Amino acid sequence: MGPLNGIKILEFAGIGPGPFAAMMLADMGAEVIRLDRSSAVRSEGLDQPHGDILNRGRRSVGLDLKQDAGREVALRLVEKADALVEGFRPGVMERLGLGPDVCLARNPKLVYGRMTGWGQEGPMAHAAGHDINYIALSGALHHYGRSGERPTPPINMVGDFGGGGMLMAFGIACGVVETLRSGKGQVVDAAMVDGSSVLMMMIHSMYRSGMWSGGRGGNMLDTGASFYDTYETSDGLFVSIGSIEPQFYAELLERTGLTNDDLGTQMDPRTWPAAKEKLAEVFKQKTRAQWCEIMEGSDVCFAPVLDFDEAIAHPHAKARGAFIDVAGVTQPAPAPRFSRTEPEVACPPPRPGAQTDAVLQDWGFSADELSPLHESKAIA
Repeated sequence: MGPLNGIKILEFAGIGPGPFAAMMLADMGAEVIRLDRSSAVRSEGLDQPHGDILNRGRRSVGLDLKQDAGREVALRLVEKADALVEGFRPGVMERLGLGPDVCLARNPKLVYGRMTGWGQEGPMAHAAGHDINYIALSGALHHYGRSGERPTPPINMVGDFGGGGMLMAFGIACGVVETLRSGKGQVVDAAMVDGSSVLMMMIHSMYRSGMWSGGRGGNMLDTGASFYDTYETSDGLFVSIGSIEPQFYAELLERTGLTNDDLGTQMDPRTWPAAKEKLAEVFKQKTRAQWCEIMEGSDVCFAPVLDFDEAIAHPHAKARGAFIDVAGVTQPAPAPRFSRTEPEVACPPPRPGAQTDAVLQDWGFSADELSPLHESKAIA
């Protein structure tokens, strides 16, 4: 019974940011129906969860959208939906006969979400790309990495998921709220190049105000500062510190046994390289566990750098229930949290087409209508 309970959303199956947006909406209580290609449907194992946990929380319908009958099934579902999410290149949905004009004609209140890398228009709109390319063009990738080294992609979290899927989920939620006031639907153009640019807003602000250089790895937040970085411990593991504020920096000094004379003036970038060497020497003298005993839970702004299994087992994660078990698979719990309309995962990820008949009947199709659709293989 999450905050989006009662909202109906169609997801045209894709990869990465589209499914992530749909997962976020499903986690928040929306009924999300995933429309999978009929060619992906397999008769065996339909009652078993799919391995891709990005697909959790929704049911799947197998459709052949190249058939007129399959497209008509999709449009009948559109008539009952509050929103739609698709992640194809610009023009693909139009060629299928399922573009915004067609869908909004069938349902004028529909929020039509379009998830792409480059956006619906512009000279790059029809080019192929991946997260690394979108964050490169937006100016984000330039700032990831250490001084003197190549830019290092922060896996695919900034383009695909933060600037893409999360932006799409936010756009869909905003669109649904606006439709409640206006009674009119609209198109949401969520581009990863735009979203990753928006995520850089604070860095833009710092750059414009002279607080950020144009270089990489020489600023307070990009591993330039000695007090905002990771350090190796004696057992080959790592810890992180972010002691920016003076009172937090003072506690860092106290708990490492260092002084201002040892490290130099905190906010003077000229002192940072030598201070890093000194801090590296100190942190290398103890194990990660020992530094956790000394610093964890303090105002140093400290945390151990954990891998997958360690993060799941950490006492803070356990206390907050940050990870849950869904059909025997441990995974992150829905977020954010609500005091009254608590989000939950409705079901494990479905096999393509596993709930075709049940969903279509729930959305208004009769059993007599389903039989010829199966015979023509418009549905699977």
